Amino acid sequence: MTQRISFDLNATDAKARTGVIHTPRGAIRTPAFMPVGTAATVKAMLPESVAATGADILLGNTYHLMLRPTAERIDRLGGLHRFMNWDKPILTDSGGFQVMSLSDLRKLTEEGVTFKSHIDGSKHFLSPERSMEIQKLLGSDIVMCFDECPALPASDADVAKSMRMSMRWAARSKAAFGDRPGHALFGIQQGGVTQDLRAESAEALRDIGFDGYAVGGLAVGEGQEAMFGVLDYAPDMLPEDKPRYLMGVGKPDDIVGAVKRGIDMMDCVLPSRSGRTGQVFTRNGVVNIKNARHADDPRPLDEACSCPACSQYSRAYLHHVFRAQEMISGMLLTWHNLHYFQEIMDGMRNAITAGTFASWEADFHAGRAQGDIEPL
Repeated sequence: MTQRISFDLNATDAKARTGVIHTPRGAIRTPAFMPVGTAATVKAMLPESVAATGADILLGNTYHLMLRPTAERIDRLGGLHRFMNWDKPILTDSGGFQVMSLSDLRKLTEEGVTFKSHIDGSKHFLSPERSMEIQKLLGSDIVMCFDECPALPASDADVAKSMRMSMRWAARSKAAFGDRPGHALFGIQQGGVTQDLRAESAEALRDIGFDGYAVGGLAVGEGQEAMFGVLDYAPDMLPEDKPRYLMGVGKPDDIVGAVKRGIDMMDCVLPSRSGRTGQVFTRNGVVNIKNARHADDPRPLDEACSCPACSQYSRAYLHHVFRAQEMISGMLLTWHNLHYFQEIMDGMRNAITAGTFASWEADFHAGRAQGDIEPL
């Protein structure tokens, strides 16, 4: 029988947790940061380069892949892993967030969402059943149930209505997913920034039963303080023996704060998007390589970093290739950012295991505070 996906919780330090998600395609060490491969590629990176940064899992986008090149084509070509040359686990989102944020003329009903493609204006329909079908065609290791993600701020009444429909869609997603050994289905908690609605959502998801649970509906405009306010209680509402995934987060400070509050998995386009625009995250703050102050600087971006951008090139060179709009700029800066994010995850895993997370966190914030945060 095909191996089922399972989760071992190995150590805790206050609310921070470390463990391993076991899958047929390999182990995912938690806390885990998932680089985003929107269109079956992490922009500016080769798959083996992403793996070299320490990533155990990638995220793929159902919405983008269903539009281009289509899930059916990827299936005919052997599935997403073969298509993009990545043999480790892949998690795919359900498409619900992108339908909300990218598509035009969205029509929402109980059955699903009809929308127009942001690429060519073609008309499409996405429902819980269709989202499960697409993610099965892609061959995702971890599948997300289909939900509706309202933009914040929104009234409690609107958030409650959306959340309750998402819970009905979660039950339909579970039924459509079926029994698929070797693959996992995660439910998504909604409820905005209202604790009672979050509790109602968590109870509904626990009753349905999932292999993992996401905290959704955050990082959509509410700000870090409000997000952390929700994370102070939302993860505790979810089963302790299952992975907890915070969707679409984030900046290094966001990631550390989320793990401190009990989150096991995160994803964000920020490391790659920032790399392509010259913004670099380091242990001493943010560097904007486009700034003239770097034109004659022979130092590496981060003297303690072993990535190729830091170990083989100077700030002056990286400034030059960015200003010259050379492709190597996005490649090297993205590599560094992804490497740094994975270093953060590794540091947190080690600290949680050793029971020293609080001191690690203090050192993390102190190091960033002593450096510059350069203007864009």
